[in-house]
Amino acid sequence: MAERPDFDDIPGTTVFTAERSRRGFHLNQFCMSLMKPENRARFKADERAYLDEWPLTEAQKAAVLARDYNAAIAEGGNIYFLAKIFATDGRSFADAAANMTGMTPEAYREMMLHGGRSPEGNRSIKEGR
Repeated sequence: MAERPDFDDIPGTTVFTAERSRRGFHLNQFCMSLMKPENRARFKADERAYLDEWPLTEAQKAAVLARDYNAAIAEGGNIYFLAKIFATDGRSFADAAANMTGMTPEAYREMMLHGGRSPEGNRSIKEGR
């Protein structure tokens, strides 16, 4: 089943579809493995070796190693599973979200306290809005 093209028309948003779920299955399973302390320790000791135990694509592994959460989402990662990675790194969800938006944690928190990002200019890529 093909992705719905209208899902890719929302600026700054990647909709977690069934196709993306299938593509990211092993990536998300890897993330869930970090729920166990012994797996977090193994991952932190040698991240690449631990990732190589999983049937991930090279793009998925590169996204994890670079902590590029936007790339991981594009590769089928779900933010709620990816949260296990930034928790393993001792980072908060807000800090990771700030990184994903290109903002400092302080600027991100301030934006969210004031109602979040404006929808103006963020409704359609193809319509130039």
